[in-house]
Amino acid sequence: MNSIVSLKWLLARMYEADIVIVDCRFQLGKPASGREAYEESHIPGAVYLDLEKDLSAPIEAHGGRHPLPDIAQLTGTFSRAGIGNDKRVVAYDDQGGAMASRLWWLLKYLGHEEVYVLDEGFTAWKNAGFPVNAEQRTLIPSPFFATVQHNLLVEMDEVREKLGHADVTLIDSREAPRYRGEVEPLDRKAGHIPGARNRFWAEGRGADGKWKDAEAQAARFEGLDKDRETIVYCGSGVTACPNVLALREAGFTNVRLYAGSWSDWITYEGNPVATGEVDPKDE
Repeated sequence: MNSIVSLKWLLARMYEADIVIVDCRFQLGKPASGREAYEESHIPGAVYLDLEKDLSAPIEAHGGRHPLPDIAQLTGTFSRAGIGNDKRVVAYDDQGGAMASRLWWLLKYLGHEEVYVLDEGFTAWKNAGFPVNAEQRTLIPSPFFATVQHNLLVEMDEVREKLGHADVTLIDSREAPRYRGEVEPLDRKAGHIPGARNRFWAEGRGADGKWKDAEAQAARFEGLDKDRETIVYCGSGVTACPNVLALREAGFTNVRLYAGSWSDWITYEGNPVATGEVDPKDE
């Protein structure tokens, strides 16, 4: 897969001067746990970026639970972390690639091409006997200049405008019970955006915890038109990112993230909500 690198790939390159390793571990509901885990043990040389402090903006009336940061703020964060335009970035987490994929998407959105997600994650790295330590490197800033790829992002009003359009595919990345509206542990309304298909993000990995190859990813999205505009969302714009990555690996070229996602959609009173399954004829 073009955006996924193996543990051994990183082991062979981890000390190369243009490699920046980013620890993205984060647990929803336990916001301090990721940094605590990083301070206890991480891949040598890794810097830590926090989902909520570094890779999201503060919550407001709209924008969802993990709003996108201001572009100037984000480029400053990347520069201070040593992520220059000439660096190769490898992101990892222990959450199945969800948090690392958020960083992957943000960097792609800002025009950085050399960014990868580490397959399997930190625990697999440690269990393989590869090196870890608790040392925190001195950060040497590296200038990062954004070239924003506006075509990768879609806002709420555009999603609403395109509901029901035959040339647009909408994908909900949450677990099926949340998609169907049977349970909703995080947001004040249950259900999904009308017309959305459900493709749970975690099914992009096999039983062994490794990312599925391009052929298997394509099988997950079989029946969906690769030529259509594909809009992906989840609860707050985080776990949609591994689906965006998987779709790109599967050969979908026009894939956009609705970053505000469900938690943004429901803050607008006029937005319709659907429950249950999508009619099979719409698949």
